[in-house]
Amino acid sequence: MNYLDSLNQEQKLAASTTEGPLLILAGAGSGKTRVITHRIVHLIHEGVSPDNILAVTFTNKAATEMRDRVTKLIKQHHASQRTSIDCLPTVTTFHSLGVKILKENHSVLNLPRHFTIYDRSDSLKAVKQALEKNDFNPKEFEPRKILNQISKAKGDAKNHQKYTEEVSSFFEEVVSKTWKSYEAILKDSHSLDFDDLLLKTLHLLEDYPLIREMYRKRWAYVHIDEYQDTNKVQYEIVRHITGKRKNICVVADVDQNIYSWRGADIQNVLRFETHFPGAQTILLEQNYRSTQNIISASNDIIKKNKNRVEKNVFTLNAEGQKITLYSAMNGFDEAEYIALTAQELIGSEAAPADIAVLFRTNFQSRALEEAFLKHNVPYQVLGTKFFERKEVKDVLSFLRLALNENTTADLMRVVNVPPRGIGKITALKLLENKRSELTGAIQEKVDRFYSILSDIRDEANTKPVSETIKFIIKRTGIETDLKKSGTEDDVARLENLRELVSLAVRFDELAPEEGVEQFLENAALQSDQDEIKNKEEKDAVRLMTVHASKGLEFPYVFVSGLEEGLFPHERLDDHGVDHEEERRLFYVALTRAEKKVYLTYAHMRTIFGSQKINLPSSFLDDIDTEYVEVIDSGNSAGASGYETTIFLD
Repeated sequence: MNYLDSLNQEQKLAASTTEGPLLILAGAGSGKTRVITHRIVHLIHEGVSPDNILAVTFTNKAATEMRDRVTKLIKQHHASQRTSIDCLPTVTTFHSLGVKILKENHSVLNLPRHFTIYDRSDSLKAVKQALEKNDFNPKEFEPRKILNQISKAKGDAKNHQKYTEEVSSFFEEVVSKTWKSYEAILKDSHSLDFDDLLLKTLHLLEDYPLIREMYRKRWAYVHIDEYQDTNKVQYEIVRHITGKRKNICVVADVDQNIYSWRGADIQNVLRFETHFPGAQTILLEQNYRSTQNIISASNDIIKKNKNRVEKNVFTLNAEGQKITLYSAMNGFDEAEYIALTAQELIGSEAAPADIAVLFRTNFQSRALEEAFLKHNVPYQVLGTKFFERKEVKDVLSFLRLALNENTTADLMRVVNVPPRGIGKITALKLLENKRSELTGAIQEKVDRFYSILSDIRDEANTKPVSETIKFIIKRTGIETDLKKSGTEDDVARLENLRELVSLAVRFDELAPEEGVEQFLENAALQSDQDEIKNKEEKDAVRLMTVHASKGLEFPYVFVSGLEEGLFPHERLDDHGVDHEEERRLFYVALTRAEKKVYLTYAHMRTIFGSQKINLPSSFLDDIDTEYVEVIDSGNSAGASGYETTIFLD
């Protein structure tokens, strides 16, 4: 079993414990992906067919990394054993798993195989339409809040009927009525939203015993990564697939539970032994990523939380540099310090991509971007997803509409892109299946539009995906339209479409129908972190929220905006501050770093147009001063402690 030799004692125990429920409590940087991949290979070594193994995580990036590692390990092991295997385990994300199960059973749900997945902007438009259908004013009842309420309910495994039964306020009545109309819009266009991918999967497993039993037999060994991030519907899916065998292995770190605001339930970890009686628990406490100073400081932070499982993360790495704490006069001074320090690091020991700048909320990126531009430091803001750009969405809409002409959102999006003289009234007639009522020039324009869709469908059914995307860009007239204007913005849009073709090449080795399915699924399920993967060739400093940084690691990390009310963040919805979750978020930020951490805060910051005088974050008081060096805005190093000067106008 030489493939286990590279693991430490606890990792080896976790990888070789194969029967029954297993909870692996893994500290930050403790090699949890290594454990899961080696456990999968060990199962195969013990005679389990790869077909019977399922591993689920949260992002495409994490799933791809795990799949690649498993494939490499299997090849290495079987090469040494001089045996071969003809299949691989299923390694996927929760939402991709939902898509897989729903497509395999689409006829049961009366869905086409090529159902459309609504992204958030599509859903917001549909919710606005649903509000108006019920004579509610979207300005009074914000579609975003309504959609969030629907999404939260679906994450709690509630369908519309269950939610309606529990309505207890006028706002919830509005949500219920809007939800009903929203569901009708989705149904009419043979579409599902992001949350339906899980909720409909759960209903399949609950309501159809034969389907449930089929997946239990297929996946006899289940692995769930980042289990602390699971919500109610994900837990229920896992429970139904696991069945009586309960061969389930979950990897979790309660201290990195930072998504309660979107339904992640920390109790799924804390009650694991109740949910799965007879469970074993193994602690992975050795950190391989960070220096001793970083680990000591992060332990100081997280030990203040009460709602956690006690563990003592340690490292055998070097002591490393002290954490630098910079107190700035204002937000622009803070941004200048970060940009100039990053510039120094790049000039001496670091590549730009070795550096990450983390912030609590998106608005903080503006001042940082200005400073990085001013000092010519290459940077990349993580947030504007490639697949959410207008021109990219237009091409994807053409492809989806060609495969499923009932998708309302896609039809309304591209029926007049580029402009072809088809107005809203005509588009509404098409939605109402009144195409036969059209006459004259309008009928000719509509016929030409549907001819384009027919040509795209033929191309998609016979050609590699990248060729189909090239065809759409040309056949629809989008390329000609963008070239015609010749503006800098349109040139950039055309470059984005060429990048879309490059991304599509990844799916060319598949059969055309399967390639299109995988391509559209990948586009629909992209996460913030997948944006890094798509652009990882760009050597630039990464600017991102702390939430987006989870699961990533960088040699050098800046954590900015460490002020009371900002980090820890005081929410604006009367819920105040969730100090335990905010502390977990700060813990995540610290443990992204391998070599060096820089902490910064500003005495004054302009928020919502008003200048505010700030107190340093209370979290800073939790870190022992022996791990920290203090620098004030005059760039002079302090002795110890965090005494600072307040600057007033």
